Amino acid sequence: MTAELMRPAAAEFLSVALAVDDLSAPTPCAGYDVSGLLNHLLYWGPWLIAAGRREEPPSPGAGEADAGLVTAGWAAALEKQTETLVEIFEEAPAWTGTTKLGTAELPGAVIGDMVLGEFVLHGWDLARASGRPLHCAPPAATAVLESARAMGEQARAMGVYGPEVPVPAEAAVLDRALGAAGRDPSWSR
Repeated sequence: MTAELMRPAAAEFLSVALAVDDLSAPTPCAGYDVSGLLNHLLYWGPWLIAAGRREEPPSPGAGEADAGLVTAGWAAALEKQTETLVEIFEEAPAWTGTTKLGTAELPGAVIGDMVLGEFVLHGWDLARASGRPLHCAPPAATAVLESARAMGEQARAMGVYGPEVPVPAEAAVLDRALGAAGRDPSWSR
């Protein structure tokens, strides 16, 4: 079950995210430097929390680009947000039925897959930006690969994923997941 993969993926994500030292470094996530990617994570995290809890989403306020969430306390905020997401999505009820992400009605399992994908994909983005490795358990990479393949067309149409990057079938599962999510596994800065 994907819920079991949350805590280890989140721990690796945080170990990478909290070690970044150059907020202006480019990332493999198109259009984002490290600061922009951290802002993205801090902006959308409360939306994912609300979806997991079946609560009303936060008031949009400023858009993501204008949110300015990478301030002196960003690391503590990211730690707290990540722990909350793990606590919610470790439990089976978050994965059942439907919920809303903003105005979209989605299966809870899709939201859970999105959370795991955020930890793995954006963890890898931050790892690459800082020249560190990301240690991703094969079951988590497999879950992200399956999710990226299932949501790929829609995610590309919405601008969430870039064009699929061809990756050899014999490549590591994480590399295939990255390619399915529009990332080049050989990206370096």
